[in-house]
Amino acid sequence: MASKPGSMGDAGAASGDDGRSRPPAALRRWLNSWLFQLRGREPGEVLLVMRRVFILPTRPGMAFCGLLLIMLIGSVNYTLGLGFALTFFTGACAVADMVMTARNLAMLRLAPGRAQPVFSGQEAQFELLVRNGTPRDRYAVWLGFQHDGEPRHAVDVPSGASTALALAAPTEGRGWLAAPRVRLVTRFPLGLFRAWAYWEPDLRVLVYPAPEHNAPPLPVRGAASEDGHGQVGLDNFAGIRSYQPGDPMRQLAWRHIARHDPALGGQLSTKHFEGGAVAEMVLDFAQLPLTMDLEQKLSRMARWVLDAEQLALPYGFRLGHHDLPPGLGDAHRAACLRALALYGQEAYG
Repeated sequence: MASKPGSMGDAGAASGDDGRSRPPAALRRWLNSWLFQLRGREPGEVLLVMRRVFILPTRPGMAFCGLLLIMLIGSVNYTLGLGFALTFFTGACAVADMVMTARNLAMLRLAPGRAQPVFSGQEAQFELLVRNGTPRDRYAVWLGFQHDGEPRHAVDVPSGASTALALAAPTEGRGWLAAPRVRLVTRFPLGLFRAWAYWEPDLRVLVYPAPEHNAPPLPVRGAASEDGHGQVGLDNFAGIRSYQPGDPMRQLAWRHIARHDPALGGQLSTKHFEGGAVAEMVLDFAQLPLTMDLEQKLSRMARWVLDAEQLALPYGFRLGHHDLPPGLGDAHRAACLRALALYGQEAYG
């Protein structure tokens, strides 16, 4: 008889061959909340109180403890007064190192920074801010995502200062990608103890569809104007010329103008077209072949958006309830790519 979800049959299947099962999700969440002080995404700035800092001896620290035990046994066996003094002094240094290692993380303030959108397959860069509002300098604080193993980025945070760093995470697919859990580790000053803490920043990055390779040309349609000169086109683009009074503002070659600042003696430039012109260019999702799957269509639309921006050709955009008029520039590009990234997802953010 088939078992229902959550029944004993599923529990037995989830357990390994040795009969041991993983803790329920509710129990794991409770352990994370109680033991590691993790309550999901933590918005805004977070203070690492001492309760959130955990510490254990390192391998050198364990060896050091073994050495102290040998020194103590030798001092007791031979009743060496100087041996006792050396043993207890060395042990006091180890205790002081434990306290200083824990305090190297405690009372740091953590805040999320910025995360720029990326295309699927690229690495997302999450900016994190570490602030030190205490009078003590902090050295050799290592940060990294928990799933990456040992942290690989070290920062020093002087007293009253802040430090920013970027952690990279791979991207697969499109949509919103939340920052993974961050682990902070330090062994400063002597390396006998390892202190660590966890942080789940409320930070996410928007992942655009990967642009299609070897995509077909841009879908241009339209008719020639009466005077034989077009407004904006692709096949009849003739080059760049000096601006003449009466040229439409939409034909200004902004990329060329940016390289030759008019304030420094440069001239305004405009795109020149010859012959019959294209009346408009619209990137319409509904016009793509039915044989393509959803992700292929989105990838082709992303490629066309980038190609149109590179050629400085205004383009319209139609996707679902998005119907954008012809435009050009970073804002128009970002709006189109955002619609592609979140198409078909319940939450548009």
